[in-house]
Amino acid sequence: MYREITIYEALKQQNALLIDVRSEEEYDRATIPGAVNIPVFNNEERAAIGTMYHREGPEPARRLGLKLAAPKLPDKINSVDQIANGRKLIVFCWRGGLRSQFMASLLDTMGYPVSRIVGGYKAYRKYINEYFNRAALTQKAVVLHGLTGVGKTEALLGLAQMGLPALDLEGLARHRGSVYGKIGLPPSPSQQAFESDLVCFFNSLGEKGLFIVECESRRVGNLILPSPLLKSMENGYKILLYTSLENRIKRIREDYTRGPGENIPELQKATSSLIKRIGRARVEELNILLSKRDFDSVFTYLLKSYYDPLYRYPDGPSLEYDLSVDTKDMKKAVQKLTCFIQNLPEYEHTDLGRYSQWKSAKS
Repeated sequence: MYREITIYEALKQQNALLIDVRSEEEYDRATIPGAVNIPVFNNEERAAIGTMYHREGPEPARRLGLKLAAPKLPDKINSVDQIANGRKLIVFCWRGGLRSQFMASLLDTMGYPVSRIVGGYKAYRKYINEYFNRAALTQKAVVLHGLTGVGKTEALLGLAQMGLPALDLEGLARHRGSVYGKIGLPPSPSQQAFESDLVCFFNSLGEKGLFIVECESRRVGNLILPSPLLKSMENGYKILLYTSLENRIKRIREDYTRGPGENIPELQKATSSLIKRIGRARVEELNILLSKRDFDSVFTYLLKSYYDPLYRYPDGPSLEYDLSVDTKDMKKAVQKLTCFIQNLPEYEHTDLGRYSQWKSAKS
């Protein structure tokens, strides 16, 4: 007989295989991190069963479900056989209903040690919501500030390579946070999947650890940062990164023109979204410059006339910050940042081992 366990018990399990038996569409939208998808019903079958349920009631819907599922049972078991590798199995559906009951019973009959999550994925979402239902996080933030193009993301990734707990919000969101933020990047995750990644990251740090993050507004693309994270960033250590306008333009050019045809159509489309802010005539002028591959003129204008006045960061060292670092030589900048962070009192409470495991699993 399979066991029924809570979401908290499931998340503590070591060397277990999580199996999401929902449809591909449900799985792609968001799942419990690390789960594999072995759907009882595919998208079309799930829709047909739902229609049957609303039109004729639960009993005809169950019979249709059995008819659709029965021919595929050997394939489902074969899929599990190929990936189980002796691990305990934990199955779940949307809210711990018939789909997970069916799959758990089947796997139990085939001799697998299997558990089923009570409440399903809905219980996991409740867990995530409870995690962020607090005033602030318990971990201390180290926040990288600076004008557009100073290399905040590059510095963050450099710190991650040094083994430090870096939270790359733009990487998780698959959006660089600017008007050109989606160029060359895959689709962003759902809000639910984004929040799941955040919770997994913070769980890897320990209750009193620290994390490094780039300063962001409440939104990264279409994704919203949880309020406790924003509050922790507001109360964190403040580090200012700075460099010359020439270096900033060079970094931006390298980031945004790396692609087929130097991404000119995408750059022009994104620039056109600024019509209400900089005017139609200016947008047309910038797009003509882009067509001529005069990237430096475009990026210089946007930095000096749009982004710099918007963010108002200093372009040199400032006593308003706990540390100011010149990023002209990024390798030296990362070394200076690393030394500062490793001497913070919260650093010794950070679980770097668990963070390393999270980073390896994420990659």
